Amino acid sequence: MKWMFGVLAMAFPLFMNAQEKVVPLKYGDMDQWITRKIHESGIIGGDTKLLYEVGPVKELDGNTPYVNQGGSPWGNSNVMAKVMGIVKTNTSVYPEQREGGYCARLETHIESVKVLGVVNITVLASGSLFLGDMKEPITGTKEGEKALNMGVRFNSRPKAIRYDYKVKMSGEPNRIRQTGFSRKSTVPGQDCAIMTCLLQKRTEDAEGNIIAKRIGTAVIRYQQTEGWRNKATYDIHYGDISHTSYYDAELMKLGVGNYHARNSKGESVLIQENGWADADETPTHLILQFTSSLGGAFVGSPGNTLWVDNVCLVY
Repeated sequence: MKWMFGVLAMAFPLFMNAQEKVVPLKYGDMDQWITRKIHESGIIGGDTKLLYEVGPVKELDGNTPYVNQGGSPWGNSNVMAKVMGIVKTNTSVYPEQREGGYCARLETHIESVKVLGVVNITVLASGSLFLGDMKEPITGTKEGEKALNMGVRFNSRPKAIRYDYKVKMSGEPNRIRQTGFSRKSTVPGQDCAIMTCLLQKRTEDAEGNIIAKRIGTAVIRYQQTEGWRNKATYDIHYGDISHTSYYDAELMKLGVGNYHARNSKGESVLIQENGWADADETPTHLILQFTSSLGGAFVGSPGNTLWVDNVCLVY
């Protein structure tokens, strides 16, 4: 009889794995990238800079606003800006070779542009990779969040999110805020990298406001340097989790991220996430974001880096 229990004990994990369904996100293996050649304005040096987008392998040459290619659901913080007529770029997300393919490397760094008598901007830029898209060109430091169209249409109920990752922390005890036009200031608290996965049920009212109820939540912060961890899997928790032991108000509260999306009129509006949905509700949208720093736009620690690969949903 004992041998029978032994066989069942060995077979049980195999049975459980057989029930698991893993669905890779489109282009989520990070093996295909678009390279954009952007020619910055002559007044700031006229350099040709490279921006990278997750999508079908190709090269785009010219200062043309980017629109997601090949059905790719991914946007990122690499942007072409045109401020006061000056074309400038920011690159904080890169393809990096890994195991015969590629992964995504997200970096926090300082970006600056100085033109005597015209413009003098120094900003902190974190690396961000997300489901959605970015409207270019960016026309000012106050327009960054409104340029984001965060989230994609989605109506299934995965039990978890899975991906490979690696993290490098800057080692600084505090973060900085550098917005471009104000002095650099200190933001208390160590920086960290973040993964945010939210399932929402969205509606739009007659005025074009986007209202959302939160259905599912999975948010992870990385605070220590780590080597590659493959197939890291995080449960998606459904319903109101605000009274659970794993609830992290700073990262999981309703309205976290001040995310924007485009409504049916094509206008960028704040997603008004104003309540928790029942745990058995079906979502309309999925928000998924990886970012190398905590604190929103212009806040972080230069040197913070997050690598991401093989992003999947588990059912």
